[in-house]
Parts: sequence; C-alpha cells; structure tokens
Amino acid sequence: MVNIAVLGYGTVGSGVVEVINTNHDSINKKAGQEIQIKYVLDLRDFPGDPIQEKIVHDYNRILEDDEVDIVVEVMGGVEPAYTYVKSALEKGKSVATSNKELVAKHGSELIAMAKERKINFLFEASVGGGIPIIRPLNQSLTADEICEITGILNGTTNYILTKMRNENREFDEVLKEAQELGYAERNPAADVEGYDACRKIAILSSLAFGSQVDYEDIYTEGITNITAKDIVFADQFGYTIKLLGSSKRIDGQIYCMVAPTMITEDNPLYSVNGVFNGIFVKGNVLGDVMFYGSGAGKLPTASAVVSDIVDEVKHLHTNIMTTWSSRKLELADIKNAKKRFYVRMEGARSEKQAEAEEVFGAIQAVESEKVPGEFAFLTEEMSEKEYEERAAKIKGIVNRIRIGR
Repeated sequence: MVNIAVLGYGTVGSGVVEVINTNHDSINKKAGQEIQIKYVLDLRDFPGDPIQEKIVHDYNRILEDDEVDIVVEVMGGVEPAYTYVKSALEKGKSVATSNKELVAKHGSELIAMAKERKINFLFEASVGGGIPIIRPLNQSLTADEICEITGILNGTTNYILTKMRNENREFDEVLKEAQELGYAERNPAADVEGYDACRKIAILSSLAFGSQVDYEDIYTEGITNITAKDIVFADQFGYTIKLLGSSKRIDGQIYCMVAPTMITEDNPLYSVNGVFNGIFVKGNVLGDVMFYGSGAGKLPTASAVVSDIVDEVKHLHTNIMTTWSSRKLELADIKNAKKRFYVRMEGARSEKQAEAEEVFGAIQAVESEKVPGEFAFLTEEMSEKEYEERAAKIKGIVNRIRIGR
C-alpha cells in the first residue's frame, strides 16, 4: 500500500480524490499497488463530506509521517506551495503537482532535488490540463530535437476569442459572460493579459530545450486590445485570431513569445475552439505532432495529476529522468524575429493606402462596410524592430497583430 497526502481540497484537490475513488480498482491495477489517501490538508473543515476524517490543518502532520510516500500539491501559487514541496522532497517524499506558477519559478531546482534523492517531482497537469504533453516531451520525443512548440495554452482566452468571432461581440461583453460561467476569474488578468500562457510556454520550453527558461524573459501580450473590428478584417483575409504561446529554434537561437496571432485554416490550431487547448510540436526527425483536449477543468486536470501519482508509485525510490537543467537559456531578442503583420488604420482606404505603401512597401489592403472609417492591410515579412520603426512614421494605426504560419 502506498499512502499519499493531498495539499488543498479545492477544485483540483477534490477532483483528485474523486478520480481515485471512482477508478480505484483500475488505478491500483495500473500502479501495481493500492493507493490510499491518508491525509488532505486544508484550512477548512468539510462537515458531511466523507473526506472530513482525513482532513488535517497542520502540514507537519504530513511531513513527519514516514508512511506518506507521495505528496500531491494542488494549492496553486508559489507560497506556501514551494516551502511545502521543498520540505517534502527533503524528507524523501515524491511530489506530484498541477501548479504552473511553482513549476515555472522553481522547476529546475525541485527536479534536481528529486533526482539527488532518487525520488520524483512530476507536473503533467501544470500545462494543458488533461492533455498529456509533459510526459511525451520528457520521454516519448527524446529522439528528436524540438524545433518548435506553439500552443493555445489558455482556455479562457480561447473561449473569448471564439465567441467574439462566432457571435460578432466585443471583448468586454464576452469576458463578463465568461466570468459568469466560471471560465474566467473575477480578476481575469492572469488569463487575458497572457501571464498564464507565459508560464506554461516557459515550462514547455525548458523541457524541450533542456535548460531553464525564465518566464520573466518572455515577451507577453494579451488579448485586451482585440476588437470585433479586428475579427471582421481577419475573416476577410481568411484568418482567425488565437492567443498563442510559441517557442522556436531559428538559426541556433530560441525565440519565445506569447501574443495574439492570426492563423489560416492550414494551421492545425485553427480549429481549436472554445475552452479547448491545442499544442503543436515540431521535431527535426518526427516532424509535426499535435496534442488536443480539455486544457482545464476539475476532472481533466485531476486525471493528469493522478497519472503522475501512478507513475510515482511505479517508480518508488527510482528517479524518472527529466531533461531540464538549472542552466539558464538566454532567449534571442524578440525584436529580431521576423513576421508579417496585420495593421488596422483610421481613415478611408482610398485616402490612406498610398501613404501606407510608402511606409510599409507592398501591402494587401481591405475595407469593410461593417467597419466604416477604417481599413486594414497585411505587410510583407519584416523584423519586429523594423515594423516599429516604420509604424512610427505614419499616423492613424489603431491596432496591429502578428501573422503566424
């Protein structure tokens, strides 16, 4: 029998308990041993819930119990999660977590601690919810050199952009609806400003390239400037707008970015809609691989956590190697990255197109009856720095969006 302790009985924590109870027999069979939840740490009590008999309020009860082999951290946030996880590893207990903030900030350190002690620190649920992506990167795709990872990594922003496009609605209106439905937090900044996706692409990049990618170094731009007008023009050009986290190896340098991006139906992420996530991986041998599924939610995320628990039970006292060193990876300057750009401008196309061509060179321009007094155009490929220099020479630019492949 293997005893586990769950830190936090919120959405994911209660989901972990539910998954283990619901699929108890099959999970034990796959693990090769019986898994028992001995403790659940929470500040609250849950009268009437069978879990109450396992509730403890003092983390030291778990830490000092040598019968606990695995600690499951599903509290979220960096502290006190980091302190709890670090002390658990120091005590020789393996850890499974869904905490993207913790993994992005301290992943390499915690992985090294686990390796030194021949235990494990696993975090499948930290990216993509129920989508298996961490384990494939760490184990299944090791024969490849990863050239690119690009993903729709946040279900809230994908839901908002999908609704805006399908129903011709504005950002603020759809955000309010997403909050009412529970898809967005009361303070939605982590989602709509791109911070959540930033931490996730940092984790994926660290695994893909084997070195620490600091999320603070990643250029991050959210979706708050996207309007129904941009959706109209994107449709006319044959594009849809997605918030993408992207990490690419180009000429030996790694470029990493989170930003709204216009993509065509040829892109495998084009049809990833609603709250779903999609992650595209390109390897130099295998080529293109696509991962798709529920990127969040109680049971999908809990399922990924339980898969890590099973892996840790099967590898008690044996470290599962993770290719993520503490050596910092210096990212390339994003200003040197080359892209095409969508530009929306004030004024009539007949009056302003010639000026736009003078500044940007050859462009592809459109106007729409749905957007009076404005027009939009696509530029040729240029660097971010070159775009900024050219844009400074013309007045009336309302918005710009990068164009992906």
